[in-house]
Amino acid sequence: MADIVLPTKALAVNPLKVSQPIGASLAFLGLARAMPLEHGARGCTSFNKLFFMRHFHDPIALQTTAMDQTTTVLGADDHVLEALDTICTKNQPAVIGLISTGLSETQGADIPRTVAAFRAACPHHDGVAVIPVSAADTLGCLETGFAAAVEAIVGALVPAEAAARRPGQINVLASAMLTPGDGEAIRDWIGAFGLSPIILPDLADSLDGHLIEDGFATLTYGGTPPEAIQAMGQSVATLVIGPSLDRAADLLAARTGIPDHRFLGLLGLDACDAFTATLTGLSGRPVPPALERKRAQLQDAMVDCQFQVGGARVALAADADLLACLTRFLAGMGAEVVAAVASTRAGHLADLPIESVVIGDLEDLEWLAREQGAELLVTNSHGADIARRLGAALLRAGFPIYDSHGAHARTWVGYGGSRQLLFDLANLLAGHYQEIRPYRSRFRQGSPRDDESARFRPC
Repeated sequence: MADIVLPTKALAVNPLKVSQPIGASLAFLGLARAMPLEHGARGCTSFNKLFFMRHFHDPIALQTTAMDQTTTVLGADDHVLEALDTICTKNQPAVIGLISTGLSETQGADIPRTVAAFRAACPHHDGVAVIPVSAADTLGCLETGFAAAVEAIVGALVPAEAAARRPGQINVLASAMLTPGDGEAIRDWIGAFGLSPIILPDLADSLDGHLIEDGFATLTYGGTPPEAIQAMGQSVATLVIGPSLDRAADLLAARTGIPDHRFLGLLGLDACDAFTATLTGLSGRPVPPALERKRAQLQDAMVDCQFQVGGARVALAADADLLACLTRFLAGMGAEVVAAVASTRAGHLADLPIESVVIGDLEDLEWLAREQGAELLVTNSHGADIARRLGAALLRAGFPIYDSHGAHARTWVGYGGSRQLLFDLANLLAGHYQEIRPYRSRFRQGSPRDDESARFRPC
């Protein structure tokens, strides 16, 4: 059991967490023909869009209601109505995610009432799903904003009625900790058992960095279609990856009556075996030989890398789902997690096999890593300067990663992803290995040259 250490500082000095509107927008970017619309100031949305573009290295569909000083005081409902009408008319999306921000939340904007006013004023746009999400910047992080958006999508698009089951169709609720590469690996993993997954949201289909024939689109190209989300009630089971999506999973189960299977993550031998066993039970098929081979490869990598990874002193900083997943993986390989910093509090963090988890920022990570003598840091690209100051290795994980090409497409999950992570950890630790300086007594006589020359003296 881990103690949860709450922050005592008056402010974040070197922020770790990313705001909830970014997380909510990211979830809508995993839907087909979607447009996230952030209800806030122009500069806030521009900043969020820059984060996405630097991380994914692609153009991002994202709009704003452009609140200013006047509308902040007098009300911005007209701006919302105009923005919704303009997007529907010019872009013709299937889904608009209307996301509140710290500014509109502080103003007291009633987003559901504004959506109702839009429906009354523009009945010709009834074919466009407008999904409101409350995502104040002052609360939570990217992960909680993402989870709130997934819950809102389920509540808006999944029918609350009994439906005939489609054999072989299963739902997958994918946490914010999963990359587009992870999503693709999970789809192949499930498909190897003859099952057909509906992944919500499907970032692997929209943000994997592929080109389209049109060259550019103002909406998301790829992602989970609304028709597929509406058919989630016909699946035989739901797989939930990440504790942050528990509320969305509860809502989906209440609406559809479909049983679900929940996983803390898909990293490491035990977690992968549990997921594989679930797929075997759902499909009635044995484990494919190709998957057995990947499992054997992971086992061999665990043997090969144990001398480098085992006993390594590691400091982590990330959102709760990713932090928990990496902590369990490293602890299982014998590494010593000497510092763990989470962006926000989550109940499952108390179950981690470490002494404590600090709810804090990257300054807390730097203090703890220096105090505990960490050899390796695991966090996003904002940890690069910290690693340089401490002389430690850095494994980039989480969001944003803007100084490494292909980070958004990397596969972390599964037997293959776990194997590659082991190799990366071992290589980083080997590259930053520092020999212990020999002890020399202050009473010793002679010069250091005498020791060097003694190595070459004839017997």
